Amino acid sequence: MKKNYSYIWISLIVLIFGIYFVPKIVDRFKSASVVESDRLNVANRRELKEIGKAPAFSFTNQDNKTITNADYEGKVHLVEFFFSTCPTICPVMNENMVKLQGEFGKDDRFAIASITIDPETDTPEHLKEHAKFLKVTMKNWHFLTGSEDAIFALAKKFNMYVGKNDDAPGGFEHSGLFALIDKKGKIRSRNIENMDYPIIYYDGTTEEGVQMLREDIQQLIKE
Repeated sequence: MKKNYSYIWISLIVLIFGIYFVPKIVDRFKSASVVESDRLNVANRRELKEIGKAPAFSFTNQDNKTITNADYEGKVHLVEFFFSTCPTICPVMNENMVKLQGEFGKDDRFAIASITIDPETDTPEHLKEHAKFLKVTMKNWHFLTGSEDAIFALAKKFNMYVGKNDDAPGGFEHSGLFALIDKKGKIRSRNIENMDYPIIYYDGTTEEGVQMLREDIQQLIKE
């Protein structure tokens, strides 16, 4: 009989221990896992240099609405210079932007500014057709046009080359670069690999450049 009582008391002690202490132990393990996860996330974060404040602008989009840099505040966004009739690098740039739309387009914290360097051809109506051709679904992807002087002046402030050249395919020249801008309107960039110098802008014509953008957009969205 005494043996039976002993078993009962032991069972009660085990039960009380299980009810009171086991959840606390589990919580401690969970907390440790969260701390470790946070530590790893910090360790995996890439340093994205602040290049400077992105220049201000005011243009007209494909819906005939005035869009300024203020419309991009609070959003991680890309800026590119292109023209819709470009027969060389623009189709590749467009394709890569569409890829990024597929990955981030549903996130309201992401946006794109595609600024034409051929405003005579790229009217708002023409840009609207171009957006349809690309199957643009993002409400925050604006195709922008304005005066040639204002557009070329903005490109110069970004230090991105654009120019007219009758001998160039389509009559214009431009870089195939994408500028990455954070929620505070600052141009951001990763370093050149194994060097302490930023790449400044991302190559919008290569898969390597797009992959860098995927990683860095995702990081900036979380900031």
